[in-house]
Amino acid sequence: MDDIKFGEILLPGDEDTQDRRERSVRNKFWPTFRRAVRQIPFAREVVAGFYCALDPQTPTRVRGILLAALAYFVMPFDVIPDIFAVVGYTDDVAVLTAAFAMINGHIRPRHFEAADRALADERDTRKTV
Repeated sequence: MDDIKFGEILLPGDEDTQDRRERSVRNKFWPTFRRAVRQIPFAREVVAGFYCALDPQTPTRVRGILLAALAYFVMPFDVIPDIFAVVGYTDDVAVLTAAFAMINGHIRPRHFEAADRALADERDTRKTV
């Protein structure tokens, strides 16, 4: 990832870019998350970031940064292919970590509460399957 600049990946983008990213994230987040959950050391924060990014009360710049990071996470092609066990999600983790550092303080308790409910539902779903 030496030649990739987080600042470029995490640019909030204009309104059209944010709309496109939001559609992509809404459609692909949960399937990608389910595949990656064991490789992401901060899954709760990622899900809370997802809810923060979709919250209309979140400032536009913060939404843009989170949508950029989450769009990178759900993207089928990235710097280190996710099919490689253990190292496949390291670039995604790095991008998400940088995004969380940039928007520190904007993920609210309501986003964590939504994340906790969603993660509990995911666990319940896996138990019944």
